[in-house]
Amino acid sequence: MSGFQWKMGDRTLALKPSAIRKFFDILETMPEAISLGIGEPDFVTPWSVRDMGIYSLEKGFTKYTPNAGLSELRTEIARYMRRHYGLVYDARRQTVVTVGGSEGIDLMMRAVLTQGDEVLIPQPSFVCYGPIATLVGARPVYIETKAENGFRLTAAQLRGAITPKTRLLVLPFPNNPTGGIMARADIEAIAEVLRGTEIMVLSDEIYAELTYGARHVSIAQIPGMYERTVIINGLSKSHAMTGWRMGYACGAEEVIQTMIKIHQYAIMSAPTTSQYAAIEALRNGDENITAMREEYDTRRRFVLDRLHGMGLPCFEPLGAFYVFPDIRGTGLTSDAFCERLLREKKVATVPGEAFGDSGCGFVRCCYATSMRQLAEAMDRVESFLGAI
Repeated sequence: MSGFQWKMGDRTLALKPSAIRKFFDILETMPEAISLGIGEPDFVTPWSVRDMGIYSLEKGFTKYTPNAGLSELRTEIARYMRRHYGLVYDARRQTVVTVGGSEGIDLMMRAVLTQGDEVLIPQPSFVCYGPIATLVGARPVYIETKAENGFRLTAAQLRGAITPKTRLLVLPFPNNPTGGIMARADIEAIAEVLRGTEIMVLSDEIYAELTYGARHVSIAQIPGMYERTVIINGLSKSHAMTGWRMGYACGAEEVIQTMIKIHQYAIMSAPTTSQYAAIEALRNGDENITAMREEYDTRRRFVLDRLHGMGLPCFEPLGAFYVFPDIRGTGLTSDAFCERLLREKKVATVPGEAFGDSGCGFVRCCYATSMRQLAEAMDRVESFLGAI
């Protein structure tokens, strides 16, 4: 033995492991458990999309693609954004294909942030924003959203959080874990605060196709916001393609080209087979999106009704595929509630604090599973509440 000791970087040592993983590790030892924890569609990727992936392999399309992605795919991304949201992007200069939406978030932050910049992050929200900001030397500043406001970011909250060091605002809507959305009036109010500042926007719109009752509004659609916004999106949730790892980013040429430069060194290019499948998904997948969204809406209403019937307060989520009930009335912490529910009733959920301190007292339940499984899970939750 040489006695050699590895020395880890200070920033990575300071990162806390994701609190979600603890419950997934327990879940792996319980094959009989019902999981409402993993944010993954239970739908299989549509056949036409899988068939295109198979076809690409049969034809031997197994080489690297251009760093930014296949030109045909980037053209479909630009067409999709115009067709669905009225946003016009140059396929060659303003789009990049990424390995899932998560890589897009990483690339954008690394492209625009420098040491000491502040990043405003509404919480509860997806777990990666703060750690990525920290890794690039920026300082995450969390803004606590509240259930009584539908977990929306308000203009007053944003205005109160801005300092001379504020460089970037993350807009994670529709929201994971709350299911909250931002209506056009909410987005316009945010835009009014941003006008006259140099603050850029990272708009994480991975759940944009999963809204119920109203179409998603992107901040890039609001006058004056297109130029300062990078949209991060992907096909994992909307097209049931989580394992294909297909994401993309759209925005101003200068930031997209910088992101591509980083992507060249870190990744090279997204998986070739997945890119060919994504072309088919974006070109011909709108009917599949509609069918899945309608099924999610049925499940959403069912779970919400059951939770209310049990006496668990839960605001009505209008996006994504999560409910975020308030369990403070049980006298348990979110962590204790989830651990006991898993061990005693074999139902996996995620404690709200995994998504930030403002999630304490809540739990995330994902309804992207079958109605049969959801009905059984709700019966078990009700039994658990009766035994506390």
